[in-house]
Amino acid sequence: MPPHTLPRSASALFSHVMADNAPLYRAILDVFAASKRQFRLHLRPDDVLAEATWPGGPPTPETVQQALGQLVDWGNLQSQPDTARVATIEDFYRKRLLYRMTSSGEAVEAGLQAFVEALARRAELQSVALDDIRARLISLEQLMRESPPDAAKVHGALRDLVHVFEDLSNNAEAFMAGLARTIELQRAEVAAVMSFKTRLIDYLQRFIGDLVTRSSQIAELLIHLRPLERALLQIAAERDARNAAPGDVAMDTEAVDTRLIAWNERWAGLTRWFVSDGRDRAQAELLRASALSAIPRLLQAVSLLHERRAGRSDRAADFRRLALWFAAAGGDANSHRLWRAAFALSPARHLALAVADEKVSANTPWRDSPGIAVLPKLREQGVLPTRGAPPRIQDRSAERSLLAARVAKEAAQTEAARQRLATNRETRLSELGRLDSSSFRLFLILLGEALASQTHPDEAVERLTGDGTLIVRLVPLAAHTEAEIATDLGTFRGRDHLLLIRRT
Repeated sequence: MPPHTLPRSASALFSHVMADNAPLYRAILDVFAASKRQFRLHLRPDDVLAEATWPGGPPTPETVQQALGQLVDWGNLQSQPDTARVATIEDFYRKRLLYRMTSSGEAVEAGLQAFVEALARRAELQSVALDDIRARLISLEQLMRESPPDAAKVHGALRDLVHVFEDLSNNAEAFMAGLARTIELQRAEVAAVMSFKTRLIDYLQRFIGDLVTRSSQIAELLIHLRPLERALLQIAAERDARNAAPGDVAMDTEAVDTRLIAWNERWAGLTRWFVSDGRDRAQAELLRASALSAIPRLLQAVSLLHERRAGRSDRAADFRRLALWFAAAGGDANSHRLWRAAFALSPARHLALAVADEKVSANTPWRDSPGIAVLPKLREQGVLPTRGAPPRIQDRSAERSLLAARVAKEAAQTEAARQRLATNRETRLSELGRLDSSSFRLFLILLGEALASQTHPDEAVERLTGDGTLIVRLVPLAAHTEAEIATDLGTFRGRDHLLLIRRT
């Protein structure tokens, strides 16, 4: 087959995957793919026989030669005479061939490899990608502030940014799409869910904390870059267009415009991911909400497993057991008896409903008795309506107003405590001054969250609060130091620390 001749049919390139000897063909093509990565020009049949990993033992040289010829016919390989080992006239006329992959065969191998990697890839929530996106946005802003901007550096940073963002969005979408299926599939596996739920919840909470912190920072950087967007994308489009084939002025302009449209689409997608446009929520917020909603669903699955293990009633299990009883009933008569017993279809005159015919006895079968008018409330709720006038509707407006005032007061006290403590600067505990009861309670909560992550009394810790709104940093001072904080609830004493509380 000539080197630049395309195969008769593109579908023939994939024939080896569905052929009877598919494992044999795949073993041969794996050797050629490895030789391509090693920059080897061609292979002989004895090289293939020695280097391949054969399923079920090595074949005969004749079988390998026949398989190579079939792959040449399909277009995956191409052959040429092997004249390097010719010593006599007989060797020249003897059929000796060298084999290498065609360009079409290389494309098929690349596609199959991408397919296998996509199937084996585990979707993940990439917290590190958020830091990478933030770092590249900072770098882009610095590069665009230069006069004139370095086009090569700007283009490289923007290309890396888009690559990292595509990985983040694709993996996050695949992870959240598969999370619900993972929870559903593991509902029946008690041991799997018990070992899986703790790791998954920790994983989600860690990513949610990073997402809350980094997404707001990325959104601010994108807003700062808005005046520079047009120039930034124009630089990237013009540098991309240098790779286009040469042409007239109109073709060059069209190449730049085409690439500029593509860069505008990518940048718009990045912006919509982190910045809300006022009509729709940002994708980062939707991802956070989806991750948060997955935690209660996982806990619900675990709760259901606990109920099953505790021996509580399970309607699905009851119906499965009833189906087995019907299968073993052994006849229509027994099935009808089981049906009446299982669904309470025996005479029900004890309901004290009004019967049109007073002569109907309590022993009359249900199917032979006249119809009975069932009140809607009895049918829907299982209880008879009470006689007399309906109860009066009580006015709860005063209680609601009191509750709303109490909630507003507590919210104001909490916000005042946050303003009192979240100073965005380091302060010694001994210099905090007097704290009211609300501020002291918030201080104890923050102090407890920070100390919970401390593994040694002399270790400095920094922690994001559970609601993701405050960052607490605690640095222990010398062991002999002591802090005393006066509060409305008493005096708090302990080792002195440097405390930094700031809002995210």
